Amino acid sequence: MSQENGQAGRGGTGTLSRPDSSRAHSDGALVTDQGRTTIADDVVAKVAGMAAREIGGVHAMGAGMARTFGSVRERLPGGGGTDATQGVSVQVGEKQAAVDIDLVVEYGAAIPDLSSAVRDNVTDRVQHITGLEVVEVNITVDDIHLPGEDDGNGQGSGGSSGGS
Repeated sequence: MSQENGQAGRGGTGTLSRPDSSRAHSDGALVTDQGRTTIADDVVAKVAGMAAREIGGVHAMGAGMARTFGSVRERLPGGGGTDATQGVSVQVGEKQAAVDIDLVVEYGAAIPDLSSAVRDNVTDRVQHITGLEVVEVNITVDDIHLPGEDDGNGQGSGGSSGGS
């Protein structure tokens, strides 16, 4: 059982992987007779973050202070732009992953529908790209972005924040 870098801060799933379990999405593709493929937590977090941002109605990701620091970092020369892992924490086992996401949603978006769409897209992308079974995607809506509000964080929702 490999959980060396478990970072999910709000509750966890307990054990994410049972070495004898054959329930993983790609059933052993990561552990074969020829060797083992280990996927770093940051890889899963980046995939999950990009997948969440693809959903219309997601304005930004991360809790208040994380968004503020991200905004400052983006404006600095060589700041590197948007951090794909901002607002995402993961726990990765040998065959499974759990994801926690902090969102800011656009005003008018139906939060239950948005949460479901984000959860489905994150699960699909992480499972497809990494071969890990996603056992849960926990979503916290930290804020709502009002029309005309300029928070200066520069993080769009993958195309839905194009208007003012």
